[in-house]
Amino acid sequence: MARAAVAAETAGVPSVSIVCESFDGQAAATARGYGFEQLPVALTVGHVDAQSAAEMTANFVNHTVDAVVEGLTGASEARNGTNGAAALGNRDIGDPAAADPYSTAISGSVDEINDAFAERGWSDGLPIVPPTVDRVERFLAGAGLDPQQSLGLARTTGRNMTVWSVATNAVMAGCEPAHLPVLLAAARILANPHYGAEHSGNTTGADALMILDGPNAAALGFNSGVGALRDGVRANTSVGRWLRLYQRNVFGFTAAEHDKSTFGNSFRVVLCEDAASLADIGWDPVSAEFGFGPDDDVLTMARFNSGAIVGSAFGSTPDEIVPYLADGLARITGWDLGHLYGLGRMHYRPLLVLSPILARTCAAAGWTKANLAEALFKHARIPAWRFEKLIGEWTNLAPGRPRLTDVVAAGDLPPQFAASDDPSRLVPIVSEPAKFVIAVAGDANRTNAYVFSHDGPHGDYTAAAVEPLGRS
Repeated sequence: MARAAVAAETAGVPSVSIVCESFDGQAAATARGYGFEQLPVALTVGHVDAQSAAEMTANFVNHTVDAVVEGLTGASEARNGTNGAAALGNRDIGDPAAADPYSTAISGSVDEINDAFAERGWSDGLPIVPPTVDRVERFLAGAGLDPQQSLGLARTTGRNMTVWSVATNAVMAGCEPAHLPVLLAAARILANPHYGAEHSGNTTGADALMILDGPNAAALGFNSGVGALRDGVRANTSVGRWLRLYQRNVFGFTAAEHDKSTFGNSFRVVLCEDAASLADIGWDPVSAEFGFGPDDDVLTMARFNSGAIVGSAFGSTPDEIVPYLADGLARITGWDLGHLYGLGRMHYRPLLVLSPILARTCAAAGWTKANLAEALFKHARIPAWRFEKLIGEWTNLAPGRPRLTDVVAAGDLPPQFAASDDPSRLVPIVSEPAKFVIAVAGDANRTNAYVFSHDGPHGDYTAAAVEPLGRS
């Protein structure tokens, strides 16, 4: 809502952002990020999903209308004290050393610095490595980069995403200098409008997962084997932690501003694909879906609502194991179907992470990833009545409680969703087989898998090359 108001105000049209209670801070922070310091906000009382139509109307009339009128007729000088978007990237919005990154924000012992960072909301609650100028300079030494080079703008705050800011948070997270190319790729993804970093604080608490592919990942210390999604390996863990710190300190993702997650997830370590296993069975990595080759070092990022183990997939052929894998994908998928129809239009792309032995079982039978996706599409299905409830009766993501037959008739879903009008018929959880994303990692000798439900266009799959640097 605040972004729409910014667009209107930029065009010279007075506006008011109508937001639910507790979202006024996020609206103000969003406007501030676009260079508008005091865009008018009108609050609705309570949560719209928990009120009857009569209650919502009464609350709107008695509490919201006056704020809307006042906001639309207020003095223009109170609306925009910084000339709007012209101020982006050039503003001190409260971060330490915004004007001079080499200045000292805090002095003291390691304990005192950690306490101060925690009190000011600059850390994730865990001890950080104090990012002294000397440490940050040593982290960047030999990279051949201008520390103040901009990688883009943080759409939530208007801050410049500089090489220096990437390195500062990397030092805090405990990253090694060799990880810098991966971090820069992640920063470029955050700056990419397709990824939509501004949605990272939405109420469901979906969180990003970074998927690393390429021949150099192992040399950088990334683990693709046992415990592939567990913390404990420095490269996977510290780079995953860096992302959370960078979002906090550059994108403003705190509870007071942009992070409105109801519950939230712990940060996710980097998922590194098993390049050797992929090469051995002749399968492409995840990055190939986004235009890269198997010899490219690539970081792919997307946001996921939840994940679950699919343990002990029993069977010696793909026909035996696929129904169980598909069941896991169907079980993990719930309200997320709003990204198939409602919040999004066929954006939903769940992720299946196979242990190498499961991938090898499929490949040994002559199956490609495409063959596996076709089989998953056939088996990963739910009753039509449940799909309709998930996008209608149980949520407000698709107003009017639409029937799938009507959605298909309107051209918003493929024909297979309306093969009949039987409410018990089984329908897919994705719009086509290619929507399944399949990765390979984990213990090579265990028949387990992991499934993730995708947050659709709120964090769409976006890939960036991990480019080598001129380190000496």
